[in-house]
Amino acid sequence: MIQKFTGWYQVHESNRSFADVVEALEAALGSVENEAFAHEVSEARDPSDFEARMHKHESTSGFMLFHTIDHGAWLAALGSSGKARMYTIGNPLIARTMIKHDLGVGLNVPVRIAVYEEPSSGKVRVAYNLPSSLMSALENNDVSEAAQALDAKLIALAENVSGAKA
Repeated sequence: MIQKFTGWYQVHESNRSFADVVEALEAALGSVENEAFAHEVSEARDPSDFEARMHKHESTSGFMLFHTIDHGAWLAALGSSGKARMYTIGNPLIARTMIKHDLGVGLNVPVRIAVYEEPSSGKVRVAYNLPSSLMSALENNDVSEAAQALDAKLIALAENVSGAKA
């Protein structure tokens, strides 16, 4: 099966420095990077224990960091330059509002958000794909409704760290 859909790519152009946006984003995220998530899953005794464990890793945004890729670091290793980081962020307690309706949601959660400095202008951008647009391929109204709530959380995070609307 091949399913065609329309995705929405949103960009917030910030007047803040790359370092300031990265710092604000990382401060707004809890973390389950490295082995922390697997550890919490394996140690959870029951659903309420798992929920409590996840709440401990949330931060002000309700999201937690799963993985970071510093594109600038590997570009430098190849002799190029650029400031760009991609973050995989999410929260299993948010994801379950969608994935309980369709396991296909797992393709698009956790979500990704990027912070990069445009080389030509020096402008810092915060970019992401709107989750509800990615989930639209599933053609599931319950998923779509829950994904719109995720959209709102992601937009609020991007506006907060960038200081700009899309």
